[in-house]
Amino acid sequence: MAEQGLFKIKDDWNLEIPVIDENQIVNYGSNLLCGNGYLGYRGTLEEWGKEQYKACIVTDTYDMADGKWRELSNAPDGLYARVTIDGKNLAHDPGSLDLKTKLNFNYKYGIFERSTLSNRKENSYKIYSQRFASYDNLHLIANQYILSGVKDSDVVKIKIGIEGDVWDLNGTHLKNFSSDYDSEKNILYIKAETVEEEIELVTALSFKIDSKIKNIAVDEKEKALFLIIEVDNTDKKEIKLQRNLIIYSSNDTKNPLKKALEDAENSLEFTYDELLEKHKDKWDQKWEIADIEIKGNLMDQLALRFNLYHNIIATPTHSEYLPIGARGLSCQAYQGAAFWDQEIFNLPMFMYTDLDSAKNILKYRYHTLDGARKKAKDLGYDGAFYAWISGKSGKELCPSFFFKDVISGRKIRNHFNDWQIHVSPDISYSIWKYYLATDDINFISKYGAEILFEIARFIHSRVHFNQYKGQYEVIRLLGPDEYHENVDNNAFTNYQCRFALKIALYFYFKLKNESTGQLEKIVDKIDLNESEITAWQEIKEKIYLPKPDPENKLIEQFDGYFDLEDTTAEVLRSRLIDKSEYWGWPNGVAVFTQVIKQADVIQLFTLHDIFSEDVITANYDYYEKRTQHGSSLSPSQYAVVAARLGRSKEAYRYFTKSAYIDLKSSNKAVSGGTFIGGVHTAAAGGVWQVLINGFAGMILNKDGLLFKPNLPEEWDHIKWKLIYKKAKLKFKLTRDEFLISSDKANKRDIEFKVFNKKYIIEPGEKLKISL
Repeated sequence: MAEQGLFKIKDDWNLEIPVIDENQIVNYGSNLLCGNGYLGYRGTLEEWGKEQYKACIVTDTYDMADGKWRELSNAPDGLYARVTIDGKNLAHDPGSLDLKTKLNFNYKYGIFERSTLSNRKENSYKIYSQRFASYDNLHLIANQYILSGVKDSDVVKIKIGIEGDVWDLNGTHLKNFSSDYDSEKNILYIKAETVEEEIELVTALSFKIDSKIKNIAVDEKEKALFLIIEVDNTDKKEIKLQRNLIIYSSNDTKNPLKKALEDAENSLEFTYDELLEKHKDKWDQKWEIADIEIKGNLMDQLALRFNLYHNIIATPTHSEYLPIGARGLSCQAYQGAAFWDQEIFNLPMFMYTDLDSAKNILKYRYHTLDGARKKAKDLGYDGAFYAWISGKSGKELCPSFFFKDVISGRKIRNHFNDWQIHVSPDISYSIWKYYLATDDINFISKYGAEILFEIARFIHSRVHFNQYKGQYEVIRLLGPDEYHENVDNNAFTNYQCRFALKIALYFYFKLKNESTGQLEKIVDKIDLNESEITAWQEIKEKIYLPKPDPENKLIEQFDGYFDLEDTTAEVLRSRLIDKSEYWGWPNGVAVFTQVIKQADVIQLFTLHDIFSEDVITANYDYYEKRTQHGSSLSPSQYAVVAARLGRSKEAYRYFTKSAYIDLKSSNKAVSGGTFIGGVHTAAAGGVWQVLINGFAGMILNKDGLLFKPNLPEEWDHIKWKLIYKKAKLKFKLTRDEFLISSDKANKRDIEFKVFNKKYIIEPGEKLKISL
């Protein structure tokens, strides 16, 4: 077992916390999260409460309790448990010295385990508990709770139930509590409503215990319902409790209480192991395509699977109406809402491993078009300006005052919600990539084209024509580097805008030429006219694109960037008055310098294969020194570019920064006074990109697939699978060979390039390419 500071690596799927560090409790909760896209139950002990950041975040429960932040709600906790023996607590309470607890998490199946031993000489009590968030029934969390080492003379009481006084980031979200307990069926529940939207949220709990019960006392409170079960442990050295936690909301069904009680009762017909096997079968199907094998470094293998797991459980694959939250369902930070992260970081993995989920992610943007249209109209623009922070409706959730000046205490006005416009063309870019990977023209005609046209409209209304220079410009904005607001002609944004116009025009004429009638339907629906098409063509041709300098090959990040003070992040840290200061606009320490928060020009290179290697090299060397990596999005993008440049050592260094952001808790949980903890789902998706787009060197463009593999010296090989144009492909990369095999069930030949040499692989064929 490999040791890594606060945790141990048992094998390539299992992580162990040998001793609980109370300073890491908030990180345990996120990293050891049981989730399934519908709910996320944090990695906490049964006897803990909101003081230890215990939470079960439920999707599609957006609610505002404090008048500022609309976020997902935390359901009443149905897995509370506390054991007393002869009146003494057998619980790992903070500061307790009597018990030793270790944790284990299995990332193959999302199984959380705790094992607590008593250190007292007179006994050897042990609590063993295991739970998982089911993928067979998304509303179920199953738990097996075992108490062993009891003696006949022991008075054993187990307190279980549902606690409604839960951890919330921004106000208390639940009101109007009611509860009941059915002693015949061993089912109890709590029903509550969210304070703003009055969404009905039900937590039900069914249980069975394999020992005789002497007595059950009911302890009912305003927001809680507990049962104190006294167990007859005569001749019993082990007491086994099975619990089934069920959660429904009125956004899931008209009668969530009825459905929750039905599920709770039905789940009692199965043993815990039977429920677990059904759950495992679903995960086995996911991993069949999604898993990536690294040979040669056990720690990296587990870290990779940690990130793949979290990218999967953050995604509401059951719905096309819900976003991927920037912290998934690990907590309420970032409001359970989508940013540009969803398309640029989370989506690529699903485009090649889970096509239904990929389509749902993009359909979400179709269903939120009205929210994007409203935002554009409210700001004086046409078309669709997608929300920077987007919930279920697509309306802008990002407040105008996000951070606080820690020196003066005054709020800082940010412009993420009105100046960071690249989120819209980023969506256009992702629709194009999805089409290239799938040939799914039906999606384009039914959903994608309307999105593309409305984004093109927005760009049309947003650009500014500079009469003196005879060019269209994009002014007053901020790019991926969020420290520099109110800038003009951010290179990344301008290139993305041009690309979005190009793709809108491509599909406009493609649909027109195919004469299916679908274009006419869209044109009539959104009242699109030919003058707009002409305008898009003109803007595409005349929009200003910052070009590489002929001498030094550098692309200026935005107008005037090179005139700013040239310094480093280390120097700026020495200028801080308070370590919690926000570095960005309007008066942060980075604003008047070239120090940037995250990949910006470099982000341009990860998306577009249009620049020469010498240009990419010059810009990588320049911006790498000036990037703080204050965002979890940044390291993976530098890793991809470094790998493509053949700098495997640098790429591996950035891989580890991205892959271990959460495992080693290396990123701050609070910025500018705002809690931003939880799992960094963009980093999780970005790690997949490092492996596939970086070390495997995969690039997809209109000409097809291109590979430029570059295996880091720390690994012996990597193995993975992809779905490309409905064909299943299997890959293995070693230091000397690149092996590709095509599933015999494939219905087409696949053409691709490796280092610009063309290959064609037939169904059932295997190719071995020497490197």
